[in-house]
Amino acid sequence: MRANPAAGPNVLSGVLLGFGIAAFIDETIFHQLLHWHHFYDRSTPSVGLISDGIFHALGWFATVAALFLFADLRRRRTFAPLRWWAGVLLGAGAFQLYDGTVQHKLMRLHQIRYHVDLVPYDWTWNILAAVMIVAGVVLLVRDRRVDVRHG
Repeated sequence: MRANPAAGPNVLSGVLLGFGIAAFIDETIFHQLLHWHHFYDRSTPSVGLISDGIFHALGWFATVAALFLFADLRRRRTFAPLRWWAGVLLGAGAFQLYDGTVQHKLMRLHQIRYHVDLVPYDWTWNILAAVMIVAGVVLLVRDRRVDVRHG
């Protein structure tokens, strides 16, 4: 059985795009539209806005890098849709789980919301992250089985 040499770039492109999409949704909805928090809430509102801008830029850098990798996969005709979508789900889920556990709870950079009971927000945030990660793993396993049968 031979490993697919494009497996890594397909997953990496998907992971970067998943990260970028999750960061964009978080920044746009929770930071800008709802004004629930900033990326860094342990200082002044001005510092919070600067941290949001840096966070937003990193999300877009990940998205642009993902699209360059995606274009290269298409050009070389090595794009594997199932593997790529697995990467998207893994990237978005990992971003969200990291945000919900490390940034919200361990580092306390910010919370999802303030002055409300956080339990339903935390559970929803982290369960959605786990669902995306599990779905991504399922797609990777399914893709690997297809490779084994056709390899």
